[in-house]
Amino acid sequence: MKSLLLTFAEKLSLSETQLKEILLQPLTEVLNSPGLQQELNSLDTSLLKETLPTAGGVLAKELPPFYNWLKNELGVKRVPDSPDHTTTWVIGFLHNQESLTHLVELHRPLPRPALEASIPRLIGMFEDVEDAQVRQEWQKAIAALCLVLVVAAREQDRAAVAV
Repeated sequence: MKSLLLTFAEKLSLSETQLKEILLQPLTEVLNSPGLQQELNSLDTSLLKETLPTAGGVLAKELPPFYNWLKNELGVKRVPDSPDHTTTWVIGFLHNQESLTHLVELHRPLPRPALEASIPRLIGMFEDVEDAQVRQEWQKAIAALCLVLVVAAREQDRAAVAV
C-alpha cells in the first residue's frame, strides 16, 4: 500500500516537503492557509456535483468492506453502519452545507494511526472509475479533506504528549 505522503503528493499539487511542513502546522493555520484554500478552490465542484451519483455508487459498494476492515483489522471501535453518512457529508460539503471543522469533529475519536493507514485505501476506492477526469477529481477532493483530518489528528497527538 502506498505511503500517506506519497498518496497526498500524487493527488494534490503539493510536494512531499510541503506536505511534511503542513502536517506540522496547527489546524487553524492550515484551515486558513492559502495553500489549502488553493487546493479546495481548484476542485471542479461542478464536475463533482454532476458526478455525485457515480461517487455515491462507488461509496455504496466500497465503504461497507472498508468499514469492516477499519473495525476488524485496525480495531476502530466506532464505525458507521452504512455508507450513507459519508455520502451525505460529501454532498453537504460540496453544497457548502458542511464545514471542515465539522468534519474534524466527527473524526476526532478515530486514532491517528488508523486514520493515516486508511487514507490511501479510501482514496483508492475511486481507482476503478473509468472516466479519468472524474476519478482524479474525486481522489483529489477526498485527499484534500483527508489532509485536514491528518493535520487535526497530529495536532491532537502533540497536545496529548505536551500535557
